[in-house]
Parts: sequence; C-alpha cells; structure tokens
Amino acid sequence: MKGVILAGGSGTRLHPLTKVISKQLLPVYDKPMIYYPLTTLILAGVQEVLVITRPEDAQSFKALLGDGSDLGIAISYAEQEKPVGLAQAPLIAESFLNGEGFCLILGDNFLYGSGLGRKLQNLDAVQGATIFAYRVSDPTAYGVIELDSVGRPVSIEEKPKVPKSDLAIPGLYFFDKDIVEICRNLKPSPRGELEITDAIKEYMAQGKLSVEVLPLGTAWLDMGSFESLLEAGEFVHIVQSRQGILIGDPITAMRARNKSS
Repeated sequence: MKGVILAGGSGTRLHPLTKVISKQLLPVYDKPMIYYPLTTLILAGVQEVLVITRPEDAQSFKALLGDGSDLGIAISYAEQEKPVGLAQAPLIAESFLNGEGFCLILGDNFLYGSGLGRKLQNLDAVQGATIFAYRVSDPTAYGVIELDSVGRPVSIEEKPKVPKSDLAIPGLYFFDKDIVEICRNLKPSPRGELEITDAIKEYMAQGKLSVEVLPLGTAWLDMGSFESLLEAGEFVHIVQSRQGILIGDPITAMRARNKSS
C-alpha cells in the first residue's frame, strides 16, 4: 500500500517558530514531528511514502528521511507550490499513486493506541473511503461527522459553530483510486480552499464511505498549536519514561510490523 504525508502549509498557528522551519520538523519531545505520522503509515503496512512539502523545506526533509532505505521503505518527495487545501494532496500525488488507492495522513497528526497498527492494516484494500472519528470535548475546531444509530455517516461539517455530534475527524484517511478525480472536480470553499471534507461528502453521497470510531484509550492530537504541541511532547515523555518503549520511532515501528507479519 502507498501512503502520502502532507507536510506543506505555512503553520501560521505556530508563528514565529514556523517562519524559519517547517512545522513538521519541529521537535515533539525527542523526535521531529514528521516521525509520528510516518510511524503510523509504517504500522499500517505502507511500503511507499510520498512526502509533500513546501519548496523551501524540501531539502531539509530529504536530509532527515533520505530515500527510506534505512527503514525498509521507499520515500519520495513532491512540492506544494501554493497550499490551497487538504484536497490538493491527491492531485499533487497523482503520478506517485499511479491509479492506486492510498492512505493520506496529515504531517501534524499524532495517533497512538493499542492495536492501532493491526486495525489500519486491515484497511489495505479499502473500497471507497474509510475515515476515523474521535470523541472530543470541543468539536468546533475540527471537521465533524454525525452518525446514525447503526454507525452510518449522515452529515459532515467543517468547523461548525453548532456541531451535530462530538465526533471529530482525525487527519488520517484511506481512499480508493477515485479520490483523484473527485478532488479534481471540487470547487473552492468559501475559505478559498479545496476541502477534504467535500471529497469525503462525495463518497458519502455515493454510499461508499465507512467510518471507524477510534476506541477509548487511543490518543489523537493535532499538533498544530502550541498547546497541542506541548501536550504531545509530554505524552511521549511520560509513556516512554514509564513503560520503556519508544513512540513515533520509525525503526521500532518497522520491527514491530515485521514481527507481527
């Protein structure tokens, strides 16, 4: 399976830090931020990864990650000249995808939980789209999905003022090959962006959207603010120091994947 990490954008919520460095290269305790989404992809069974970056940051990511051979995967790069929304990622990645489905993860997303890797590996041959839902106390800052009594999606809203549920959509998505054409036909939102939620709505309209509610005990953080960046670092420090394990380490993740396969 292929994976794409969207590590572009200007990271304005983290200014002035991100005026001189990509958000995804900032340290989260003892590792650069991008290690955490990369580790999620490795645990999901991804073999080929495309990292999408700003042109001015591309060389730094290449110096950090190389071609992926040290990890047993293949890593390539593409540049996002001008960020116009998350749904731009499949369009930038079109030649890399070569007509295949893939897993898209945002470069500032932190996910950790028991059995998460096995759950993600089961989505390798997904038909349509699969997204995740995570209960939060304040859904107004996220894309929000509403489910009916049997868990089927009935509505999706981006940063609603009056949310219809407390289920936020983390930045981890599995799409089949149709996502490229769907994104190509999207119109910019009132924010002037190509919204990934609009692409997901199209899958929902076609009856091809599945939603997995992440279980209690799973940790998810959007590391795009100073508060969540600090919280993620504290979480990693506490778990690593008390349990003696490494979180967000690509080599450790590859060993775990090979052991379970």
